[in-house]
Amino acid sequence: MEASERDSTQDWLLPEAAVPPLLSELEGRIDEALTIARSSEKAVVAVGEMALDAAEQARRAADIAERASKAALDSRPAVPEPPAEDAALRGFSERADRVVARLRALQRRPRPGHATSAAAGRRRPGG
Repeated sequence: MEASERDSTQDWLLPEAAVPPLLSELEGRIDEALTIARSSEKAVVAVGEMALDAAEQARRAADIAERASKAALDSRPAVPEPPAEDAALRGFSERADRVVARLRALQRRPRPGHATSAAAGRRRPGG
């Protein structure tokens, strides 16, 4: 084989964009990813603890509200019984209702000598 037919080392070199990262660069990326993952884990644990604390506070508040409601119901006076119905008062109310009904019926009736339509309110010719 002649030297001109042989490949040169330039044929085996990769272009700059196609060169794979060095092992040290990969290690750096892995370390950064681990740091991010650990801090994310700590944040999630903290949020979880806060959520559990909030749930416990809500449970305590519900217990207190339940006790307060029960105490309010226990201390409330009994509902008084309605007063006994007075027959005279009932009779008076019934008569008053009948009088009101008659008065309303009279208001709806046209009065003699008075106009009952909208046209009656107009002036008469010559008047």
